[in-house]
Parts: sequence; structure tokens; C-alpha cells
Amino acid sequence: MRKSLTALALCLSVAGLAAPAHAQLTGTLQKIKDSGAITIGHRESSVPFSYLDANQKPIGYAMDLCAKAVDAIKAELKLPSLQVNYQAVTSQNRIPLMQNGTIDLECGSTTNSVARQQQVGFSVAYFVTSVRMAVRKDSGVKDIGDLNGKPVVTTTGTTSDQLIKMNEKGKTIDVRNIYGKDHADSFLMVESARAAAFVMDDILLAGLIASSKNPANFEIVGPSLRDEPYAVMMRKDDAPIKAIVDKTLTGLMKSGEAEKLYAKWFMNPIPPRNVNLNFPMSAAVKAAFQNPTDKGVE
Repeated sequence: MRKSLTALALCLSVAGLAAPAHAQLTGTLQKIKDSGAITIGHRESSVPFSYLDANQKPIGYAMDLCAKAVDAIKAELKLPSLQVNYQAVTSQNRIPLMQNGTIDLECGSTTNSVARQQQVGFSVAYFVTSVRMAVRKDSGVKDIGDLNGKPVVTTTGTTSDQLIKMNEKGKTIDVRNIYGKDHADSFLMVESARAAAFVMDDILLAGLIASSKNPANFEIVGPSLRDEPYAVMMRKDDAPIKAIVDKTLTGLMKSGEAEKLYAKWFMNPIPPRNVNLNFPMSAAVKAAFQNPTDKGVE
């Protein structure tokens, strides 16, 4: 009897070792497996990362990348028919909706910062935005030093003056800050020559210029006042799903597929208005692709 019990115990032990890895899932992967669905948080107007097309379907560069990650999750869990749900999020509610389990991944234009890492987790960066200046080509403004004594606009709630002062060339100049109620209002002030420059994320400025009546009248100039990495947001300390997302994104970057997706969304006409942002890959984005990292900005 004792030999039989020993043999049975050995068999059970071996069976346990042979069990598939996902049999002992935890965290988000366990939640997805149990529910048979994954919920992707998306933005409604973060062009070209995550926004709604003419049919109110979420599309964009970040959405394409996340679709690849979802495919990898399906393969890991052996759930080819996994249901994919979508939930619109805003800057204000994206972190709470991640923490309370409403969304499983957030695919948009969310900056990975050290402060946010106290609340949520992030993948390796798939984009790096630089805070720069949009100006009229006839303004004579090419660098920070050209702003001395001139009005500089930014959208209410941001701090262009502080960012300018953080730059070495900006320490000895004075600018007159004016504020737009939203990004469109801020850009209008440059368009109408009421402001010499609009300080904001370069990709956002590129979108505003591309959508303006006369795109050729404007340009983005000056050094980067701050670089901010965009990444897929997930629940804090959830290593299993982070490993899958990071492996997926890193693989896309190393294979050249991510570069093709970049060209699709930043260098070609995109829905719904067929606007071409004409936004070549920056040195910072190239570096992020060559050496993927989840380091957050201070």
C-alpha cells in the first residue's frame, strides 16, 4: 500500500510539473482567462495614437500595437476566440479605471512618469514626444533665444515659462505668458500673430499644423524642452502581463514592424480626413526602438 501511495504521489507531482504555465495564472491574465474577455482602454481624440474614426471605431498607432499584444495574450492563454472589448477613457479617469479593473490595458498617449508608477505599471515606450514650439514661418523665431520679450502661448494648465527656464538658453530671457482655453485656441493665437510661439508636445503641434488652413505657413522649431515617453498602461506590479506586452513591443521594434506602423500613422494620410501629419521619426523615438526601456520621466 505504501508503495502504491508513493507511486501515486510521484505521478501527481510529475503531472503538476507538466501542467501548462497558465494553469497557475495570477493578476490580469487570470482575470482575462476567467472572464473570456479583455478590455482595452482607448482615447477618443488622441490623434494618431488612439482615436475614433468616422464609424466611431477606435483606431491609431497605439491601437495597432496593442492589437499585436492582444494576439500574444490569446496565444499564451490558448484562447483564440478571446473577446476584445473597448472602453473610452479620459486623462482624468484612465488610472482609476485601470485600478478598479474596468480596463485591462490602456492604449493611448499616456506618459510613463515616475509619479504615475506609484499607481500603475507601464510597458516599454513606443513613442517619445518632445515639448517644442510651433511658430509662423514669418515670425523670425527659430530658437528659445528669439522669444525674449515676446508673448508665448500655452494651454491653460501647462507651464511653458517653467519649461523654457529649464533650458540653458532660456535662463536669461523673459517671455510674456498668455493662455488659450484649449489647444485649438492656443494655436489660433499663433495663427493670428497674437503670440510668437505655442509651446506643447511636438506631435500635437504637428496635428494642429496639418489640420490648419495653410500648413505651409507654420513650422516646429527649437530644442526639446522635455522628452516624455508614451507607453501601454497596465496594473501596477503585474509582471506576467507586462512580460507579454513588453516582449511583443520589443519584438515589433527589433523586426522593423513597429517602424512600418509608425510610417502608416505618422507619414501617410490617416482617417477620417486623410490628413498627413508628415512627422518623421525623431532621434528619441529611434533610440527607444533600438534600446526599449520602461524608464519613467521625472
